[in-house]
Amino acid sequence: MPRILTIAAAQLGPIAKDESRSSAVARMIALMTHAAERGADLVVFPELALTTFFPRWYMEDQAEIDSYFETEMPSAETAPLFEAAARLGVGFYLGYAEKTADDSGTVRRFNTSIIVGPDGTILGKYRKIHLPGHRENEPWRAFQHLEKRYFERGDLGFPVHEVFGGRVGMCICNDRRWPETFRMLGLQKAELVVLGYNTPVHYPPAPEHDHLQDFHNHLVMQAGAYQNGTWVVGVAKAGREEDCDLIGGTCIIAPTGEIVAQCTTLGDEIAIAECDLDRCREIQDNIFNFNVHRQPDQYGLLTR
Repeated sequence: MPRILTIAAAQLGPIAKDESRSSAVARMIALMTHAAERGADLVVFPELALTTFFPRWYMEDQAEIDSYFETEMPSAETAPLFEAAARLGVGFYLGYAEKTADDSGTVRRFNTSIIVGPDGTILGKYRKIHLPGHRENEPWRAFQHLEKRYFERGDLGFPVHEVFGGRVGMCICNDRRWPETFRMLGLQKAELVVLGYNTPVHYPPAPEHDHLQDFHNHLVMQAGAYQNGTWVVGVAKAGREEDCDLIGGTCIIAPTGEIVAQCTTLGDEIAIAECDLDRCREIQDNIFNFNVHRQPDQYGLLTR
């Protein structure tokens, strides 16, 4: 019997700097409700879905920076999303900025995502590993990309969770550009990779690539899906956000690398598909059967 997981990719339009978390959560609940009405089991939201994409600004006031971070999940402002999930019986993926403390009391800040079950319980967490951008103020840019300043590299590796009847991995935005991300998940026989992104149209260090942003977005996710035999769901925060244009292109990709559903706007929208997790076998048991065809003793340069 096929293992069908109906997935809704829930794209968000722009979130203004002064838009409250409660407003963003209300928008997500509206998308979740619409997705549930269409039979969704899992709803995937973008990276840093609760606020505007704050790394585009250089800030020195730590209190201002920390205002974009969550110190608990769920919080009073995000609890309604968890309650809606439990009421509707759907799970979700959510990206947010996480502020926490280790055992010694040292404060740590991560670009984080979680996967939540249909009862509102957090089932897994991922912290972004491939942080793009720069650390110091670069005023020549039209906007900054200071993820390396505001976040530290994730410390949870690339876990795969047995949830929703399959094997599910997470990554975030720039992670999708790195084949190692998908291969780490693929080596654990991931059947679904869910990810959110905030990707500007304009790339200041190489503006000649601006026209390729949508192409590259789909290229890396389709390649990751095909080369590892996994479903991939990539979800954008899109549109013109605080004078910065973000690409859309939210989509659901089959293990063959084919896009099976895609958003067509730059606003709040869902794309939905019935994803048969057993289709992963078409690829994982054949052309990309790792146990039969990989030659890891020849790949020394990958980690040397």
